[in-house]
Amino acid sequence: MAEYDFDVLVIGSGPGGYVAAIRAAQLGLRTGCVESRETLGGTCLNVGCIPSKALLNASELFHEAASGALAKHGVKLGSVELDLPAMMADKDKAVKGLTGGVEFLFKKNKVEWVKGLGTFVDAHTVQVGDRKVTAKNVVIATGSSVTPLPGVEIDQKTVVDSTGAIALEKVPEHLVVIGGGVIGLELGSVWQRLGARVTVVEFLDQLLPGMDGEVRKEAAKIFKKQGMEIKLSTKVTGVQVNGGKATVIVEPAAGGTAETIEADAVLVSIGRKPNTDGLGLDKIGLATNQRGQIETDHSFRTAVDGVWAIGDVIPGPMLAHKAEDEGIAVAENIAGLTGIVNHDVIPSVVYTHPEIAGVGLTEEQAKEKGEIKVGKFPMAGNSRAKAIDDTVGWVKVIADAKTDRVLGAWIITSVAGTMIAQVAQAMEFGATSEDIAYTCHAHPTHSEAIKEAAMAVLGKPIHV
Repeated sequence: MAEYDFDVLVIGSGPGGYVAAIRAAQLGLRTGCVESRETLGGTCLNVGCIPSKALLNASELFHEAASGALAKHGVKLGSVELDLPAMMADKDKAVKGLTGGVEFLFKKNKVEWVKGLGTFVDAHTVQVGDRKVTAKNVVIATGSSVTPLPGVEIDQKTVVDSTGAIALEKVPEHLVVIGGGVIGLELGSVWQRLGARVTVVEFLDQLLPGMDGEVRKEAAKIFKKQGMEIKLSTKVTGVQVNGGKATVIVEPAAGGTAETIEADAVLVSIGRKPNTDGLGLDKIGLATNQRGQIETDHSFRTAVDGVWAIGDVIPGPMLAHKAEDEGIAVAENIAGLTGIVNHDVIPSVVYTHPEIAGVGLTEEQAKEKGEIKVGKFPMAGNSRAKAIDDTVGWVKVIADAKTDRVLGAWIITSVAGTMIAQVAQAMEFGATSEDIAYTCHAHPTHSEAIKEAAMAVLGKPIHV
C-alpha cells in the first residue's frame, strides 16, 4: 500500500494548476487536483480571460457593423441590432467548451479531480470536504481574486467586479470604471462598443501601471479618441447606490474638492490579490509576505518541505501564461527534472482595440540599467496595415547600446498580442536587434513592423 494517496496534489485548477497536474501525470506521478468550482479552469476559463475575450471579439464585430465602418470597404449594411442574450450565450458556449476540455484532459491523463475546498491539515495532508487526502508533494495554485475597494460594496448588479461585468443583463447608459488597468480598459471597451458611455477613473497620473511610459500616454490618447472619458490622478472615496443607480464620489488624488459622477453601473477593477485565505497556511508554518504572496525559490519550493507554489499566489505578474509555464516547471522539478521559467521574458497583452503588448524592460527601466538604443516604427508605414486601414499604433524595440541585445519591445496595433511572441522568443535566445532586422519576414504582414523597428535601432530603417 502506498504511503500517500498521491505523489502530487495540486490545489486549484486554473491555468497553472491544471497544467501542473497534467504534466505531473504525464511524468508518471499519481496526481490529484483539488477544485471547488462546478467546472475546471479556475478564474481564467470561467470568469476571466476566456469569457472577456469572447465578449471583446463579439462587441468589436457589433461596433464595426453598427458604426458604418464597413462601408468604406464596400460593405453596406441595413439596420444593425444588438442581441445581448445571444452574445452572452456565445460567451458561455466558449467557456463550456474550454472548461469541458480541461475535464477531458484530466480523464485522458488519469488526473483525479478531488472536488471541494482544500485546506491544510499538515504539510502532506489536505482536508477536502469530508475527505482527508495525503500527498508527498502539494502544489498551491489557488490563483487570485478581485481586490476590494474599502467602503465600496460589490452587489454584482449596480456595482460589479470583473465577474459581474461579463454578465450584465443590459447595456448601462453610463458605466464608471474604477481603475485604469488592463481589466478595466478591456471590460470598459466591451460596454462602450455596445453603446455605453464610459468614464475611467484612475488614481495614478497615467493608465496601465507598469507598462512602458510612451505606451501609457499613447493609450490614453487612443481611448479618448474612441470616446472614453479618462479621469487621471483621481481617487474614488465612495459609491452610493439608490434605486439601481450609483453616485460615485471622487476627488483629486493629491486632495481637493470632491465631486460626484452619476452612473447606471460601476465596475471596480483596482487589481487582484492572492487567494491564500482559508488554506490553513498557519497549520504548516508557512507565512506570506507583506503583499499576501507565498515566497518560493527558483524551483517553486516554499519554505515548507514538500509544499510548492505557482501562479498568482507567488510574486510576479498575475498572468495565465506565466502560471502555465510555472505549472510545467514545478511538475518537472518534482519529478527530478529541471524546470525553469525565465521571468524576465514574460509578455503581457491588453486586448483592447488596438491591442497593446510588451515584453522585457520598459524604456524607463532599461535607461536605469545603462545606455540603450531605441528603434520605433509606425504602423502607418506598414503595407499590410495600410492596405486594410489598420494604421493606429507602432512598434518599439529597445536594445543595449553596447551589445545590441534586445532588452524589451512594446507594440500597439490590432494584432499586437500575436506579434509580441516573436520578440519574446528572440529574447529567450539572447537575440540582438540585428538578428531580428536581418530575419526575413513574410510580406505583407503586420510583423514586418517588428523588423523595421529593429532596423531603426541600427539606424537603417527603410519604410519611414
